[in-house]
Amino acid sequence: MIYLQLLWSFFQIGLFSIGGGYAAMPLIQHQVVDLHPWLTMTEFADIMTIAEMTPGPIAINSATFVGIQVAGIPGAVVATVGCVLPSCVIVTILACIYYRLKGLTMVQGVLLGLRPAVVATVASAGLSLMILSFYGTRTLPADLAGIRPASVLIFAGALFILRRWKVNPIWVLVGAGAAGLLLSRFA
Repeated sequence: MIYLQLLWSFFQIGLFSIGGGYAAMPLIQHQVVDLHPWLTMTEFADIMTIAEMTPGPIAINSATFVGIQVAGIPGAVVATVGCVLPSCVIVTILACIYYRLKGLTMVQGVLLGLRPAVVATVASAGLSLMILSFYGTRTLPADLAGIRPASVLIFAGALFILRRWKVNPIWVLVGAGAAGLLLSRFA
């Protein structure tokens, strides 16, 4: 019975958590703390912290960790499958529809309109992260004071290296981390 509950709970989370892992956090909390008292709020916070620290999508990581906590390894498998299954089904259906209709002018028109919106969405997230990095706040300060020169310098250097020499982004991240460590020691 617990496996069916895990599957159904994380299926719902996977189906309705549009917007990524952070959008899924309230849904996960509702399912595992409020609706099914599988975890205390402290345990939930610990699992979300671990899920955020480990590589991979936060919703899938949290499904795996909650599943382990609730029902061991089989619970982890069931919860993870429940979380991933809706996306797999939806993407498969959309891919089939796309390949059947990709030659239609209407479909090409829709895709033409979606591309700039996707770029705007990514750019918006990037600008939000840039403001957070440069100012340490989520919103741009009114007076633009308090900018972090080290962050601006690392950003400019990373952008230049990525655009000029097309270096592997992993190496740029490693270099930026090392630069941040060095600059924090001298600042």
